[in-house]
Amino acid sequence: GNALTRRITQQPFAGTAAPLEVGGGFHVTAWSLEIAPVNSPVSTTPRLEDYPLRLSDNVRFADLDVNGHVNNAVYSSYFETGRVMLVRDAANGLTPTGASWVLVRLDTHFRAELHWPGTIETGLGVLRLGRTSVTFSQVVFSEGRCIASTQATTVLVDAKTRKPTPLPPSTIEGFQRWMMRGENVVT
Repeated sequence: GNALTRRITQQPFAGTAAPLEVGGGFHVTAWSLEIAPVNSPVSTTPRLEDYPLRLSDNVRFADLDVNGHVNNAVYSSYFETGRVMLVRDAANGLTPTGASWVLVRLDTHFRAELHWPGTIETGLGVLRLGRTSVTFSQVVFSEGRCIASTQATTVLVDAKTRKPTPLPPSTIEGFQRWMMRGENVVT
């Protein structure tokens, strides 16, 4: 197996796993603890100033769960807002005519609890451009503290066929101003 598999089998494990059906005959296993690949970089705290797109919002009472903190699913909405604001703004020229963006991966690191009332500042930057995809790094900050970070990969698809389509040169050029900044970019 790969390094992640080797690490799981070679390390003592006290957590539990539960298979979940996610549709289409696919199953995933949800673990009760965070597992990082053996060769993953040392995690550092993201810096909001490294993210070229920043938005502010309020924590809504409806964002809370029974534990009194913002529910984990709500962070996906916070992150989606940043991506949609960027790619759907016609002034940025990032969505070619006859195409749309589809989220294919979202990998979130929950770093701290967030409570109501409160405000958040989200940050977004482009980590890398693929042939048909864009991978974003995104963060949620509150009171100067990073609450959550994510990597989100979106694929450009033809609006009629729904098949991936290569990023046009103009789209690649348009994303350049949104690339991550700073020396210690967290991936």
